[in-house]
Amino acid sequence: MTRQPTTDAPSTADEAEFARRLGALTLEQKVRLLTGADFWSLHPEPAVGLRRLVVSDGPAGVRGELWDERSPSANVPSPTALAATWDEPLIERLGGLLAHEARAKGVDVLLAPTVNLHRTPYGGRHFECFSEDPLLTARIGVAYVKGVQGGGVAATVKHFVGNDSETQRMSLDARIGERALRELYLTPFEAIVGEGRVWAVMAAYNGVNGHPMTESPLLREVLHGDWGFDGLVMSDWFAVRTTEPSARAALDLVMPGPIGPWGDALVAAVQEGKVDESLVDDKVLRLLRLAARVGALSEMPITTARPQEYDAVSVAARLRETAAAGFVLARNEDAVLPLDRATLRKVAVLGPNAAVARTLGGGSATVFPPYTVSPLDGIRAALGDDVEVTHGIGVTSQTRVPAAALAHLRHPDGSGEGVEVSFLSEDGTLLGSERRTGGAYTWMGSYGPGVPTGRVARVEARTVIRATDAGRYAIGGSGIGRFRMSVAGTEVFDVRLQLPPGADLVEGLMTPPQRLHTVGLAAGEETEVVLTHDIVASDEALGDGVTMFQLNLQPPHGGDEEEIERAVALARAAEVAVVVVGTTEEVESEGFDRDTLALPGRQDELVRRVAEANPRTVVVVNSGAPVLLPWAEEVSAVLLAWFPGQEFGNALADVLLGVAEPGGRLPTVWPASERGLPATEPVDGVLAYDEGLFIGYRGTGRADWQPPRYDFGHGLGYTTWEYVSIDVPGETRPGADFTAEVRVRNSGTRHGKEVVQVYAGRPGGGVERPVRWLAGFATVEAAAGEEAVVTVTVDARALRHWDTEADGWAVEPGIYRLEAGPSSKTLPLTTDIAVGRS
Repeated sequence: MTRQPTTDAPSTADEAEFARRLGALTLEQKVRLLTGADFWSLHPEPAVGLRRLVVSDGPAGVRGELWDERSPSANVPSPTALAATWDEPLIERLGGLLAHEARAKGVDVLLAPTVNLHRTPYGGRHFECFSEDPLLTARIGVAYVKGVQGGGVAATVKHFVGNDSETQRMSLDARIGERALRELYLTPFEAIVGEGRVWAVMAAYNGVNGHPMTESPLLREVLHGDWGFDGLVMSDWFAVRTTEPSARAALDLVMPGPIGPWGDALVAAVQEGKVDESLVDDKVLRLLRLAARVGALSEMPITTARPQEYDAVSVAARLRETAAAGFVLARNEDAVLPLDRATLRKVAVLGPNAAVARTLGGGSATVFPPYTVSPLDGIRAALGDDVEVTHGIGVTSQTRVPAAALAHLRHPDGSGEGVEVSFLSEDGTLLGSERRTGGAYTWMGSYGPGVPTGRVARVEARTVIRATDAGRYAIGGSGIGRFRMSVAGTEVFDVRLQLPPGADLVEGLMTPPQRLHTVGLAAGEETEVVLTHDIVASDEALGDGVTMFQLNLQPPHGGDEEEIERAVALARAAEVAVVVVGTTEEVESEGFDRDTLALPGRQDELVRRVAEANPRTVVVVNSGAPVLLPWAEEVSAVLLAWFPGQEFGNALADVLLGVAEPGGRLPTVWPASERGLPATEPVDGVLAYDEGLFIGYRGTGRADWQPPRYDFGHGLGYTTWEYVSIDVPGETRPGADFTAEVRVRNSGTRHGKEVVQVYAGRPGGGVERPVRWLAGFATVEAAAGEEAVVTVTVDARALRHWDTEADGWAVEPGIYRLEAGPSSKTLPLTTDIAVGRS
């Protein structure tokens, strides 16, 4: 097991040593340290024994300094899937795995977790955040941070604060009321700074209440002043736009580098008396403190442990367990699940996400896993040769052509699968080359050892396309700038691709414009394709030193109507139909918000027609955030799988066959319609959080409340539970934690796990509040027929509110109601407690 550090707070002697080293630096040396050296690292400074520090995204895995298949990363379930486990020990163990991954890649600082709230399901980065609830977000976030930092790697809690949507995120001003800001949006950060003792915080792109977050008084007044944060605050990438205002704020590090608004301009501002040098000194001290914590400062005692070691088998087991623990069984009519393997002879696995599933969301959270197990592959492996597993895509849910799959690519020299990538000068001189095993390419600041970056004028991807089936193949490129492509020696296009006006940078990275050419090929036929991207004539929208493009390929497939008919026939002939539907990177990604919650394409029609053909239809929803399920009452089972990481298929087979119980409970309300949901579109640059305290399930009972499809906290297992009694022993005092003891009984026929949820309310109170809010939770396991008493700790902060007149926290004295049950709607147990004046 990982040895936990005895403390992460620097001693007095450590602080004196930091100050001594600081004194050895000139102003210019100090300021140089406060802007990144490149995209993913910080400057070393031999004068103080500081080595190069490496930072890396992100929440779905540790990417490292490369962003493609050359540096594969364990792809963990998306943060929403992690929160759906409601299992803090499990998440802390996963954090330890991420620390192991980070150290294996030479990473010191992980740019995660993201603890912005699910204010609205339209948020493009919804999948990267834990929950709509601040308490659940805080507790899962604290566990995540403890796991990562317990392995000696810094966690970075982000994005401080109010970065809850993507539209105009670089410039919008989020107008958030003081109570909502304190009671909801700042609460997870407060817990992770206090209980999680996080070592780094990332300031967001957006503004809050009139101040860009990189210049916000919240950094100094709240983060430093109220919470006593002694770590480092870095900017989100390219978020800093000023010199003096940002330097006077409690921002410590501008990322990325080496170009930025500080540097020489900040040196001049200090010399001219516009920025006090003591502010610069404090920033450098915080950087040295971070370096000492991760072991990057020479001759300083290392107080943190090395992470637990994992091999490939143990990584797979951890990811498989975690994915299954986050699956939410939302519906299970007639106990169709788990399936009885002994009675199965034929299973149809259908849908656009069945054979090529989405394991993670788009954007900076993207990693390249060493493998992914699709639902189709996982189910086939679990059922073996005795059960026939048929497959049909049903519909095509995306309009973009994906990056070319390795199965279709051959090296031009005939040496195997892959692509030859060449770096060429203006006159065509070969400067370097790479043998690649995929169609997506990214270089940030460097084209690799020995390649003179400044001389590269174009990048050429050369491969031989081999047709696996006869038909029309769509082949092309995507990116920003000039692209030329030849097929069989003939140029088929020469175009300049550009982002639409106003598009977000990450939108350009994740869903850049495409140009395609269709080629008819016979089965087994081969043709050479050369895609050339001109660097010198490229669009500069992606930033200096960034080259990113794809070689795209779409094999032939039938039209939707043909594929639906085939899926229906397969379903009719099977004993059970498993339909895997979901979103695509076109509709759910960083860089833009969703404009609809509907599943893309004709997926709803596919589900309905399959369900008509086979009453034993199980629908697996592969999306990072809620989607509309208009057919939910027409199918036997609905399993919400999120973006579950690289072990998706194996974890799914475990749950479908009852090897593992679906452990998930909803961390966010799953809406039935799009009525009444908060918007993400700013008006004149302002995004008003008009819903105040009443996001998600907290809006229950209000005039504009829309009953959801599935309530917050909802989730079924493979057994049933009876809630027997609730008791609050002892005295309840303002400002002190207390416990609720909830007695439950496993009333089903098999061992199971339950998430016991306790909600607080203040009926008749004088302070405006939701009808109820989550106050505590705990998990319990019990055998069939067994009773257990679950002790649920209610944090002292659960009853407090922000008093805007006193500008501080207060607890309204009087009677509070505690309700316990399996979801925010189903609460069979109630007790009242009296809380006196503090």
